[in-house]
Amino acid sequence: MTTQTVRGRRRATGPAPEPRPAAVVLTERPRDAHRDERRGRRSPFRQVTDFAAVSGVGQRAGIALAATGLVLTVAVPATGPVTATESARAGSVSAAAQPEVKAAAAEINFSRTAVTTKGDPDSKLKQLLSAQSVGTITRAASAGSLGAPLDAMVTVSPFGYRVSPITGAVGDFHRGQDYAAQCGTAVRAAASGTVTFSGWHPYGGGNRVVIDHGNGLETTYNHLESSNVRVGQQVSRGDVVAMSGTTGASTGCHLHFEVMVNGEVVDPLGWL
Repeated sequence: MTTQTVRGRRRATGPAPEPRPAAVVLTERPRDAHRDERRGRRSPFRQVTDFAAVSGVGQRAGIALAATGLVLTVAVPATGPVTATESARAGSVSAAAQPEVKAAAAEINFSRTAVTTKGDPDSKLKQLLSAQSVGTITRAASAGSLGAPLDAMVTVSPFGYRVSPITGAVGDFHRGQDYAAQCGTAVRAAASGTVTFSGWHPYGGGNRVVIDHGNGLETTYNHLESSNVRVGQQVSRGDVVAMSGTTGASTGCHLHFEVMVNGEVVDPLGWL
């Protein structure tokens, strides 16, 4: 029987039941063969924080770096508190080897043929004149072998047949190239050679200079105001040999320039 309490609960009048004993499980769980290995291995997060604490960076800083996903590459000196051997034994961050820096190899050529020097300006002409008769030299081979007789080369009358500026006759053969030049302009030797004539030319050339370059090649300079050289004088390419003028059969200041091969005039443009 039960009795009603003041608050309306019923109280048991019989003895309290005995507590049920807890069941004892005697079955032993199977041992995990890799458990010890996993315990010895720490996560990358733990490795970074531990290394930061040991190296002096600070645990909080290490946690912050690990949380942001940064990868730390630290070179640990051999005399420092953490060595590569200890780190490898403990399974922590190992000391990273410094990357090898490679520089691209620069090839330097010390060969004499690789060194550019200013050659002899007369070398091409000397080779032409020594290799063959001047009469057999082609225009392609001779081009550029002579230097300009004036600093500024402006053609006013070309080589070949023309209307004579003196008589007006058609079919007058012009023996050279006429270049514009104020009277008193410096006239230069087109190449090295020997002066074979310096004086008055009775056939319209006025004051005239002739230079022999050897092997049958000659250059002439005509209508000169004055001459700076004498017969037998050796001159070099670019030497001033005269001053331009308008002497002889001339209608104005200019330079009449001729190139002769074995005594016959040829177009100077084939040599300049």
